[in-house]
Amino acid sequence: MTKEKAQARRDRIAQMRAQQRAKERRAAVLMWGIGGLVILLLVGSVAFYIIRQEMDKSEAEKAATAAQEAMLPKVKNYEYKGAGHVNTKVAYKETPPAGGEHNPAWQTCGIYEQPINNENAVHSMEHGAVWITYQPDLPAAEVDKLKALAGEPYMLLSPYPGLPSKIVASSWNHQIQLDSASSPDLNAFILKFRQGEDTPELGASCDGGETRSAADAPLPPAGSQPAPAPSDAASPATDAPAQ
Repeated sequence: MTKEKAQARRDRIAQMRAQQRAKERRAAVLMWGIGGLVILLLVGSVAFYIIRQEMDKSEAEKAATAAQEAMLPKVKNYEYKGAGHVNTKVAYKETPPAGGEHNPAWQTCGIYEQPINNENAVHSMEHGAVWITYQPDLPAAEVDKLKALAGEPYMLLSPYPGLPSKIVASSWNHQIQLDSASSPDLNAFILKFRQGEDTPELGASCDGGETRSAADAPLPPAGSQPAPAPSDAASPATDAPAQ
């Protein structure tokens, strides 16, 4: 092979190698470009999701604030302080009560099919519960909506004969009358006043208390001496001796 042919062959090989390296560089650039684009898309998607979540959260908070502002003028407010314990009935000023003296045992939070004692429910409100009461003839569909709300912690639900409206929601020192379980005022009331700032014993338990209805655990009239419970009777939890 002549020197010219050998050189030409070396030149072709060098050219082919250069072309191969250029091809590999283009492939690498393309690969990194695609990878970078994918990363940018992922980062952008995550950022969009976070921003969207924050926007939704902000909108939800604004809506909740607006609902509370619309609800507050309809609320009746009282000024009961943390009150003493009594073992008898109490003559409350409100129907249902929104504070005052109460039984040493709180009513275990939950859903009740029968009326419960005011005195036990007021103790639950002292611990931060919202007590939803409804007229006994309220349609079942409405009661079901109330039950869906009352499944949360620090919620009481029970029928209440003689209510001034179809539904009344009460917390310690606050009360609102409602005509429908779908009223946005009900959700706003719960959000505002359940474990609210007026709660005398914020954080105290709403479990382990009285679970019986008023018919099953009647209280003696005010001013009378309550009969002692049988020695083998189970007693609900109390947080202090009767005063």
